[in-house]
Amino acid sequence: MYKFPVSKFALGLALGGFLITSQAFAGDEMKYGFGVKPSDEEIAGWDIDIRPDGKGLPEGSGTYDEGEALFAEHCAACHGDFADGGGGRYPPLVGGTPGELSQAVRPGQPHKTIGSYWPYASTVFDYIKRAMPFGNAQSLTNDEVYAITGWLLAENDLHDSDEPMNAEALKKVVMPNVDGFFDDPRPDVKNPHCMKDCFKTVEIKSKATLGVTPTGEDALR
Repeated sequence: MYKFPVSKFALGLALGGFLITSQAFAGDEMKYGFGVKPSDEEIAGWDIDIRPDGKGLPEGSGTYDEGEALFAEHCAACHGDFADGGGGRYPPLVGGTPGELSQAVRPGQPHKTIGSYWPYASTVFDYIKRAMPFGNAQSLTNDEVYAITGWLLAENDLHDSDEPMNAEALKKVVMPNVDGFFDDPRPDVKNPHCMKDCFKTVEIKSKATLGVTPTGEDALR
């Protein structure tokens, strides 16, 4: 049998690599040998999601009047002075009912707002905290986010404007469209890939109209 010549140097490299790899996989977690362990502060900066049941809501509180002033300062330029929509790509946040989501009631343009469409009140806080205001996300304090959240929910007749908004108050809010979402019952399927001459003709029978992406003259604003 033919034997490949192996130098002591190559053998040493191989054994050394094996030992390093073995050490990297030792213990409960894999070690990559670079980077540093994040601090609790750094992890907290990323761990800001709020669940539907309110888990993750931070301490803090805000009033209706504070929320109204903050909305005027940070949000009205896009969503309108009364949160009824800024036109074009900026949707309304107030008004409507789940019944207005029906194509029979509003053909082609369902009235999607916080009060008519969103299933969980905690999502209002979560989204504002993570992504708003536009262009300056995560600049608001928890108290400011609670205040804006409380104002928006009160304007949708879902919260008493005389009561401050905080974690406990937000958990008690039941959204009108909470039962409007359900798991897709259709089974997962795998169809064969078609790369050529898949269909003789293609006919577009309908288009989604969401009122978010501007078209025509609205696109030039």
